[in-house]
Amino acid sequence: MNSKVSIVKCSDYEPGMVYERVRQAVGLLGGITAFIKPGSKVLIKPNLLMARGPEYAICTHPEIVRAAIKILKEINCRILVGDGPSVWGKYVENVEEVYKKSGIKEVTDQEGVELIKFEHRQWRSEFPLARAAFECDYIVNLPKFKTHEFTLLTGAVKNLFGLVWGTYKTELHKKYFDAKEFSRILVDIYQQIKPVLTIVDAIVAMEGDGPASSGIPRKCGLVLAGSDCVAVDSILACIMGVNPRDVLSTREAARRGAGSADLKNIEILGEKLEDVLTGRFVLPAASLARKVPPAIANLARKLIKYYPCVERDNCIKCAACIDSCPKKVIKMTPKGIAFDYSGCIACFCCQEACPASAIKVKKSLLAKLIRL
Repeated sequence: MNSKVSIVKCSDYEPGMVYERVRQAVGLLGGITAFIKPGSKVLIKPNLLMARGPEYAICTHPEIVRAAIKILKEINCRILVGDGPSVWGKYVENVEEVYKKSGIKEVTDQEGVELIKFEHRQWRSEFPLARAAFECDYIVNLPKFKTHEFTLLTGAVKNLFGLVWGTYKTELHKKYFDAKEFSRILVDIYQQIKPVLTIVDAIVAMEGDGPASSGIPRKCGLVLAGSDCVAVDSILACIMGVNPRDVLSTREAARRGAGSADLKNIEILGEKLEDVLTGRFVLPAASLARKVPPAIANLARKLIKYYPCVERDNCIKCAACIDSCPKKVIKMTPKGIAFDYSGCIACFCCQEACPASAIKVKKSLLAKLIRL
């Protein structure tokens, strides 16, 4: 049976328009009651990476959250909204600031629904997840469509990483610093959580060195929805201009039979895919290493490398990168931030944490010579 993904055009974040377009996207899939029983307890899980306003295109826009709340209210659901923001930059300890600056607190206050912190955990397999995810009848997943320096795409599957409890996200980054291994963990989390419905904020997406302040907002003018996160991410990859299986979490999920990555098995409703393709996204610099054929990559693995580096003119010396580094190879010197590259695993957590876009990508000489 084919997975279904709906695509609806939405030109901006005007509240009435967003509500109508989100309702349309869900309606094309059969309506909200095709996924959620009236009167149920539902957790809405947006992407609230850090304490930044909607204009930065880092977090799920509050009007997407409002639209989901209103649709669930129509079937008398008890609604909770929450996320576990990035541990980098200590946002996980200051979740109230993230909720306020992202605009989510204002929306939940206006709509009269509960905004929660993930204070309690429940162990599942190799990791603790927010207990709230298992105390609700359903989860509605609201990712922001962005590029990602480490995972290439952050969408439906990657958004669920925010349900990892507290600072244990750091432990997973330390333990699974290889991109393939980390993608395996992302799929493990997806298979534990299985949101019943995903609605993607792709009205203004992000390209370049996402998913945080180093990325570049990009107008897409779309809302997408589906119940199969793998299929949703496959369509997002196509819109980015990459093969869905170039996204390692999508490849791993498809290998396990956890969702559809083959476009022949995905039914697209609403807009035609070819009508919403607006050109290849600017991809994260580090992800370009994947262009190297495997045989060559194996021979040149030690020579084709990408590392974080600091632009000192932009650095505000806040030490967020130092706090975020899982291997503790960044320090403050009299001249500013310095990296010990002998221990760097190129996870780019420092770039994700930096509030000033001061962490950039440093290429090895061979990577520059072959124009990767």
